[in-house]
Amino acid sequence: MKQSQLFTHTLKESPKDEVSLNAQLLIRGAYIYKEMAGVYSYLPLGLRVINKIENIIREEMDAIGGLEMKTSIFQNKDVWEKSGRWDDNVVNNWFKTKLKNGAELGLSFTNEEAYANILKQYINSYKDLPVYPYDFKTIFRNEARSKSGIFRGREFYWKALYSFSKDEKEHQEFYEKAKKAYQNIFQRAGIGNLTYLTFASGGSFSKFSHEFQTLTEAGEDTIYIDEKKNIAVNKEVYTDEVLKELNLNKKDLVEKKAVEVGNIFSLGTKFSDPFNLKYKDKDGQENLVIMGSYGIGLGRLMGTIVEVLADDRGIIWPESVAPYKVHLVDLRSKMDDKLYQILQNSEIEVIYDDREISPGMKLKDADLMGMPYRLVLSDKLGDKVELKRRDSEDISLYSEKEVVEILKGNYK
Repeated sequence: MKQSQLFTHTLKESPKDEVSLNAQLLIRGAYIYKEMAGVYSYLPLGLRVINKIENIIREEMDAIGGLEMKTSIFQNKDVWEKSGRWDDNVVNNWFKTKLKNGAELGLSFTNEEAYANILKQYINSYKDLPVYPYDFKTIFRNEARSKSGIFRGREFYWKALYSFSKDEKEHQEFYEKAKKAYQNIFQRAGIGNLTYLTFASGGSFSKFSHEFQTLTEAGEDTIYIDEKKNIAVNKEVYTDEVLKELNLNKKDLVEKKAVEVGNIFSLGTKFSDPFNLKYKDKDGQENLVIMGSYGIGLGRLMGTIVEVLADDRGIIWPESVAPYKVHLVDLRSKMDDKLYQILQNSEIEVIYDDREISPGMKLKDADLMGMPYRLVLSDKLGDKVELKRRDSEDISLYSEKEVVEILKGNYK
């Protein structure tokens, strides 16, 4: 990508009504555009980040047997009435609309009912189980107040997987696999060392659910961490009884602010029951299917990465989710795209700043946009290339050939 060909450009200041760091930097860096409170469009660079995150999640879900599909955003009133969650007194953040014939529709705010209704058509026998469908989709929630940038929106993009199992044992076996898969996701996304498996309320479904909480002062949750055991407890279940059950000691726990970047929880038969989602076992007896739910908000994860890794100059992307691996900045009086072409031919993702603007503006933009590596070409360097990692202050000079080998991981 040549930067001169991008229709977007960086901003010196973010919108005055945007107080969250994640949204400020993403807007200024030309990753997202704010449509209104809680609603953002993803610009070309932002979409590349979301796609990288999506692919990491997809790989981890597929590795544990997930089957990707695509469910409708429009939701059938009749389906949701079966569980009682069409009623605005039960769920108060629906976006609802009507067809021209007067029929009411909802816009997806979650997916339990939708999946149970679909799987009802295909599960009949124990031979049909277990099954683990998932999808990526836009979700709508009519929040009274949207805040924290892309942490909490009225429209957001998520992945939700639902497990359908024969019994509790089979469910728990998959639940543990999902737990590990989620830890892999956050590790690969660059925030694994800041993200804790956190015990939270299981509601009416189970003793506990599990959240994945990333430490940040911008977070809305309070958690208590045992740093030696690498687990945490959400404030909502922070009781002596729970601590005893988890073998945790209050004096070993540290209170921190955090943001929930993912959650997994058991649903039992809460949603299979109203849909009569049953299977026949080997003896011909009918049993209700056991369900589980596993969610991640991709925009929230993107915002969390920005929030916790940024410095005072801008974003710092982990290589795994960066829109481009390299930001090539040409400060020469006579620019050419020779090194840009070499990098492209070496299959190294690169954005090339070929704009005719001041060197200072180019370097500031490179810091703000946050690609993992910055390469600088300038008249005073001659045939050498300046290489700097975004997360380091060290600067080194190399030949073009050496730079390519370094970026390919072959330099010794």
